[in-house]
Amino acid sequence: MTEEQVGFGWESLSRGFLGLAVVMAVCYLMSYNRKQIDWKLVAVGLGLQIAFALAILYVPFFGALLEGCGKIFIKLMDFTQAGVDFLLGPYAPKSNGFTFLFHSLPIIIFFSALVSMLYYWGIIQKVVGAFSWVLRKFMNVSGSEGLVTSGNIFMGMTEAPVMIKNYLPVMNKSEIFLVMVAGMGTIAGSVMGTYIAMLAGGDPASQILFAKHLLSASVMAAPGSIVIAKMLCPQTEEVSDLLITSDKETDRITLLDAIASGATTGIKLMTNIAAMLLVFISLVALANYLTNDIIGRHTGLNDLIVQLTDGKSQGLTFQFIVGIILAPFMWLIGVPTADIMTVGSLLGQKTILNEFVAYFQLQQWRDAGIFAYQKSIVMSTYILCGFANIGSIGILLGGIGVLAPDKREMITRMSVCSMIGGALVSVLSATIIGMILG
Repeated sequence: MTEEQVGFGWESLSRGFLGLAVVMAVCYLMSYNRKQIDWKLVAVGLGLQIAFALAILYVPFFGALLEGCGKIFIKLMDFTQAGVDFLLGPYAPKSNGFTFLFHSLPIIIFFSALVSMLYYWGIIQKVVGAFSWVLRKFMNVSGSEGLVTSGNIFMGMTEAPVMIKNYLPVMNKSEIFLVMVAGMGTIAGSVMGTYIAMLAGGDPASQILFAKHLLSASVMAAPGSIVIAKMLCPQTEEVSDLLITSDKETDRITLLDAIASGATTGIKLMTNIAAMLLVFISLVALANYLTNDIIGRHTGLNDLIVQLTDGKSQGLTFQFIVGIILAPFMWLIGVPTADIMTVGSLLGQKTILNEFVAYFQLQQWRDAGIFAYQKSIVMSTYILCGFANIGSIGILLGGIGVLAPDKREMITRMSVCSMIGGALVSVLSATIIGMILG
């Protein structure tokens, strides 16, 4: 893998601005009401994202702060290992080989219980409230919108809307759409540790690096979600700019009850993720058998593809096909030319399957030396950092649809557009980071 010099350059700047223009153009063309787009809000949102990215990379204090948060995440992940060691005994140590089932998925249970405990104490509400104030102050969104958008930095697409469940029934189309895009464009804190463990394995330096970038991607996604959502579905109806504050959960009587409830939720989430990974990875293997082992081998396309890609692609695989389709878009947003097919394939897998499959593939390709540039790995980390995939549409319908049954038809009509919007949020963050990295 070739290392790149970090810093500004005319090529990276021009490619970055081209990428921003392409993302904005896609949003403009897909907008429900182009004439009502608030370009001042768009400019402020992009400015916040660029300022944050610059601060992380070039302001020592902010970079150190995010690395410190990353180290806290890593330390919390280490605590999970104590429980795994107790359950699995001599089979648990990572010296026996990194196993996703044993060393990544259990983190979800611990983090879910920890988040529930912090929520019971009111800590998360205070942090979310601070982010909400910033978003409302600078981007002129309603209190409920700012609260749910900032809440998605730490919680999932179904947990964050619960904080504004009493306001969902009266929210207008643009507000509901922002709730959906914010859910699609961000990840939950309970799964962030799993991504870190998956990407970095047991390497402490890599763990801090990926923790820093994943935390950065989560925070950048908040203003990015507002930018994308308000371009796709501009605010045309009157809203009440009311600061919404969330109280402690009243349905959990004690701290132990909160921890137990969080652990139970984590078990359900871990089981669902394991099942989805098993099914989707098996389906990819089936698709590759049909395209590669049957069509590619008997038509001679496999040998041609291997030759044209210098061995980076093994033939007419599902990953290769998706990469070909999305490669031009990856070039436009600033991905190094040598890696556009590889990164495009990852985005396709995330959208069609889910981000866990894509991160797993990213980890495999990185270890195999498939990427030509470190920048491509960093940009991929941002591109994949979100829940925007086909399966999430059903999760949205089942989550927000239950909280606001009268809005179910509206949610159904906007679901596909919200998935595209969520994907564009991650792409927007990756474009900005790629532009600054050089």
